[in-house]
Amino acid sequence: MRPILLALAATLALSLPAKAENVTVAVTAIVEHPALDAARKGVLDVLTAAGYKEGENLKFVFESAQGNPATAAQIARQFAGDEPNVIVPISTPSAQAVVSATRDIPVVFTAVSDPLGAQLVKNMDKPGGNVTGLSDMSPVGEHLALIKEILPKVKTIGYLYNSGEANSVSLLAVLKAEAEKAGLTVVESAATKSAEVQGAARALVGRADAIYIPTDNTIISALEGAVAVAEESKLPLFTADTDSVSRGSIAALGFNYYDVGKQTGEIVVRVLKGENPGDIAVKTAAGSDLVVNKAEAAKMGVTLPESVLSRASKVIE
Repeated sequence: MRPILLALAATLALSLPAKAENVTVAVTAIVEHPALDAARKGVLDVLTAAGYKEGENLKFVFESAQGNPATAAQIARQFAGDEPNVIVPISTPSAQAVVSATRDIPVVFTAVSDPLGAQLVKNMDKPGGNVTGLSDMSPVGEHLALIKEILPKVKTIGYLYNSGEANSVSLLAVLKAEAEKAGLTVVESAATKSAEVQGAARALVGRADAIYIPTDNTIISALEGAVAVAEESKLPLFTADTDSVSRGSIAALGFNYYDVGKQTGEIVVRVLKGENPGDIAVKTAAGSDLVVNKAEAAKMGVTLPESVLSRASKVIE
């Protein structure tokens, strides 16, 4: 009887789902703002669905660098010393800090527009080493087409960005190339910290027909300052980040960052289950939403065309 019982027990064990082992996932972001917070929540929700439950078998640690690259480097070194199972840096500056701090701990970055330009990986398909992740490269050409649809007479785009953020510098090159195709001119105004954002926005008044803000964490963390200038000067303001539309952007065509986080979480689960991050291709985020803000458009002297309103995923009245 005993061999039969042992065989039966083995069969039952194989048929039951494997319980997730105790793991630590350490997450860091250069700043906290709605898009990056949504990405973090997406990661956590996927981990929970996969059986890694916070407080039970998952320790989910989060640290924000509060916009300070030196703090980002300090957090990265701390995480490397703590040796979690996976580190998830959200944003380009945090990813660069983490990748510099460890060659051994698996790293799954997210919300990084240009992983190659940021020197996080050398090959998107075969990243190698201990690093992989998710790119959120913006569809810049589509952004310009949207701006032209809303503002048919637009000639000059004011690019408001942090010149010290590799992500935004890469996007500037893309923007200039796409603007040339669209018959538009780009003028730049840089802010290297959140306290400079309002002044940098003001520097575009009289020089640009519209302001375009990329997925730049420094600028987005202080977006209200740029919005105040845009309202006062009737200078239409657009963002690449859809979560910024409720905070004062006229419109944005971009990713739902909760979904970006979920897509990232799926990669994290693969690594926790034993895959080598260097063997997992860097993915580009899927999906895009069009979000518009009628109230802000009116404050900036713009009437949104019906062609835009009719296809918007969300209209803020």
